[in-house]
Parts: sequence; structure tokens; C-alpha cells
Amino acid sequence: MTSMMDMPLPSSGDDVFERILAAPAGVVAVRSEDGVTLLEQFRSIARHSGQAVYLWQPGLGLSSLRDAHARVPDAQRLGQALRYMQQSMHFGVYVLQELELPLAPADLALLRQLARATTGHLRRVVLLNAPLALVEQLGELITCIDSEPQLPQRLRLRDGRWLS
Repeated sequence: MTSMMDMPLPSSGDDVFERILAAPAGVVAVRSEDGVTLLEQFRSIARHSGQAVYLWQPGLGLSSLRDAHARVPDAQRLGQALRYMQQSMHFGVYVLQELELPLAPADLALLRQLARATTGHLRRVVLLNAPLALVEQLGELITCIDSEPQLPQRLRLRDGRWLS
């Protein structure tokens, strides 16, 4: 019989990916101390699950994490990539890395539209280590996730009640 102590804990990449999919908003800001490792974990998830996970980087454009050689044509600029995401009829997680401010007003408007889109095809736009000013501009439209594991809260007994 396997005890809970012997069971492997989910990797932070799996946990973060699940939280991204469960997010109520279409745009999710993820803060990570080690973005390279997190992207490698997402790449592994995409390869093992077959899910469509893409990475956009300035100058390189939009490419599949599952197949490193598969690039989306005409998606080198941020606006082109955001329009592709908006028009996609399929499931997809799109990770945007190395975003630089200021964003063009049209790009910011597209991000807002993607954040509001909660019906129809499931798609998530992930802003990996986005500048704080951009997160503040999008405000309540996005969901923020910290990829670092949280320490368990220590319970204290006070006046006969357990408090965290």
C-alpha cells in the first residue's frame, strides 16, 4: 500500500499549468524566479500531453513548444501574434515572454479583448514575468499566479480555536 508520503509531489510546472487552465480570465500573469525552467516544464507537458502550447518572443515570433521547429507564419510582431490567438478556433496556451513597455494601444486593446473572452474555445494567454506596469494596466481583467511553491501555513491554537 502506498502512503501519501511516498507519492511524488506534482512539479511546479504541472501545478502552474493546471492553475493557468483553471483561471477565470483569458489572460494570466505568471511570476517566476526561473522562467527558463518553467518553460522547459511547459515544453515537457506539451510533448507528453499533446496539448497546443506556444511561445512568443520578440524577434523570433510565435512557435510551438511541442515541436521546436514549428513556427506560426506572420506572427513575429506582437500584434500579429495576438490577432492569431484571437482568431484561433482551437485550444491553446500562448506564453508571451520578454514583453517590453510601452505596448502599442492596439496591442493593449487586443490583450484586453483576450482577457474578457471566457466563452467559446479555451485559450489562455500567459504573460511570463510581465512588467508590473502592464499587469496594473490590465487590472482586474487578468489573473495573477506566482509559480513559486507556497509554504504551508502554520496553524496556531488560540482561545480554543485553530487560526492560520
